[in-house]
Amino acid sequence: MFSHVVIFWTDPAKPQAADDLIAGAERYLKPIPGVMHFHIGRMAPSPRPVVDQTYQVALNIIFPSQKAQDEYQIHPLHVEFVEKVFKPACQKVVVYDFE
Repeated sequence: MFSHVVIFWTDPAKPQAADDLIAGAERYLKPIPGVMHFHIGRMAPSPRPVVDQTYQVALNIIFPSQKAQDEYQIHPLHVEFVEKVFKPACQKVVVYDFE
């Protein structure tokens, strides 16, 4: 398995940015071939000091292999998501990929 975790910091000047990001990911990313597990949501508040609470949205996608994730990255729906949803909504992103 290959996990692709993406942490998004949305533009605070755009109050709907988190909602737009979640809806856009559901529309563009979830149906891409090779996605075994798809989960996107807002940051969950926590009293634990080790939990990062500076971001607004996180995405967790599991693929059967790194090859499937590599194909996902160049898929036209992913490219469209980046241009139409991610770039207008976000100020920062951090990605964690692991096997």
